[in-house]
Amino acid sequence: MNIDLIFQIAGVGIVVAVINQLLTRAGRDEQALLITIAGLVVVLFILTEQIGTLFDSIKRIFDL
Repeated sequence: MNIDLIFQIAGVGIVVAVINQLLTRAGRDEQALLITIAGLVVVLFILTEQIGTLFDSIKRIFDL
């Protein structure tokens, strides 16, 4: 597992948390929720790519 993946996910989390706090304090709770959902989707796309790579590695290892 690459350490860059962990830093990418942590970076997205930090940015989403800061923007969420700013929007919540400004009274824009709906936009804060949308930013949180968008951050979750971005992280899921990153993880989906890594899971695909994992499956490709498993197929190659076991010659499937």
